Amino acid sequence: MAYTRENLKKDGFILRMLVSRDFKLKYRRSFLGVLWSILNPLLMMIIMAAIFTFMFQRTIENYAVYLILGMTLFNLMSLSTNGGVMSIINAAPLIKKIRVNKLVFPLETVLFELLNYALSLIAVALVMLFFKIIPTPNLLLLPVLLIYVLMFCAGLSLMLSALTVFFRDIIYLWGVIIIAWTYATPLFYSYNDLAPWMQSIMRFNPMYHYVDYIRQIALWGTTPSLHDNLVCLLCALVALALGLFVFRKTQNRFILYV
Repeated sequence: MAYTRENLKKDGFILRMLVSRDFKLKYRRSFLGVLWSILNPLLMMIIMAAIFTFMFQRTIENYAVYLILGMTLFNLMSLSTNGGVMSIINAAPLIKKIRVNKLVFPLETVLFELLNYALSLIAVALVMLFFKIIPTPNLLLLPVLLIYVLMFCAGLSLMLSALTVFFRDIIYLWGVIIIAWTYATPLFYSYNDLAPWMQSIMRFNPMYHYVDYIRQIALWGTTPSLHDNLVCLLCALVALALGLFVFRKTQNRFILYV
């Protein structure tokens, strides 16, 4: 069936309602409310900086800024995919009652975490201001990076949400993968401190490229090369294509397993 303009409007409306609902639920009965999206990365940065500064301060300049830039971007991927894993299962009551494009549920988790990430950028800006990191025009490339990351996260979320319907072990397995991925990405240590063979392996880690991209434009004030952009785009397109393929091949059978 052709995807019409009316379908697009309907899916857009559902996405907005779902994001709004989750945003309200997250901060309902919270005294600080949305301030937690700012305080959480600040508190995590302070804790991790206190633990690792003495280990890496000699090799990593402006360590706190280095840390919070990597952590917040990685958390965007981690939280959106963790939400994506359960998105179809959690939406089972709605899927069983009405006809709806099932794509909106994993995509909503990504957009919701993008909203939280946008709020966390206030914390990033405060830390940069405190350490007197002057923004450069390269920071204008942030929307480009976010497009890459959102495509990547959307692809993973689509694939994970579909697979979890049939294999519930994915719920637990993905949690372990995220923990391993955290330590396998240079969030609190430097890529340059790794052995040459480890650096070679790191180039196959998409999150390394995305984290390095944001540090280039926000911390080091450099312009990512064409190669950097092509690698980031390729990772995003591969993840999105794979996610769409798996999701579309399996979505007609969701109703039988959710």
